[in-house]
Amino acid sequence: MESVITLNEAVDTKAFYGINNANILCLTNQHPDVRVVARGYTIKVTGAENAVARFIKAVERCEQFCIKHGKLDVNTILDLLHGAAPATETHDHLILHGVGGKPILARSANQQRLVNAFQTNDLLFAIGPAGSGKTYTAIALAVKALKNKEVKRIILSRPAVEAGEKLGFLPGDMREKVDPYLQPLYDALQDMIPSTKLEEFLERGVIQIAPLAFMRGRTLTDAVVILDEAQNATVLQMKMFLTLMGMGSKMIVTGDLTQIDLVGNQRSGLADAMARLENIKGIELVRFNEKDIVRHHLVTHIVNAYAK
Repeated sequence: MESVITLNEAVDTKAFYGINNANILCLTNQHPDVRVVARGYTIKVTGAENAVARFIKAVERCEQFCIKHGKLDVNTILDLLHGAAPATETHDHLILHGVGGKPILARSANQQRLVNAFQTNDLLFAIGPAGSGKTYTAIALAVKALKNKEVKRIILSRPAVEAGEKLGFLPGDMREKVDPYLQPLYDALQDMIPSTKLEEFLERGVIQIAPLAFMRGRTLTDAVVILDEAQNATVLQMKMFLTLMGMGSKMIVTGDLTQIDLVGNQRSGLADAMARLENIKGIELVRFNEKDIVRHHLVTHIVNAYAK
């Protein structure tokens, strides 16, 4: 009989197949009664019914390990096939494994609090200084939910506030004008999703990155939706954004109230929303501080100096 296996789209195929296809060769060698042709996310296996069934189960075990840990090697495959517990790298406060098996961790008490709050609340506010890991942790939670098929999409947004330069005078088309505002979101995603898979997700709309002004009129269902730099949203923009939440979705709003770039006497939509919503059940506010800063050690001193 012939069967076609389609790998889960959350699998990093480079990690799954291994260097020079060492992993798939190991799987094939351990199942000499089947013939295997593998390319991309498709594996075609031919052989007797029982032999094909055994090979499929072996692939599924390896696939799940690769999704969970972001890596796979020959020794792990042999352990999985022979019923032994693989010797895996374990970490406290692990959120997920990123590109190349890199562990993405909650590195501070408030980052861990955000991780815990994500499990029990549908709307989170993560407020704190630059470098405290608010956005990075939020995106890690979104990628984990997507990999675990808890949601179908990730939607990331930022206000495109003109800090010193007018968008209209910047070179390029609209995408080229707004991309600099969104680059930190791309940077975080590139740590967590292989580049080819990330590009595919972006092309298919599984991951969407857009300025806040482009979000009006949408209903966001079955998604993790993140609004970053929310201190630069106006009150009306914040109301518009929060009311986009659809069924099966979670929202994370991140921002730093010490870095408001709104002109004139406009009130920050983030400050306004915090005052209105903080005590509503199902909404959690996580306040980060200088102790959560995980960038260069001088960033803590810089934040404290400006706070004075």
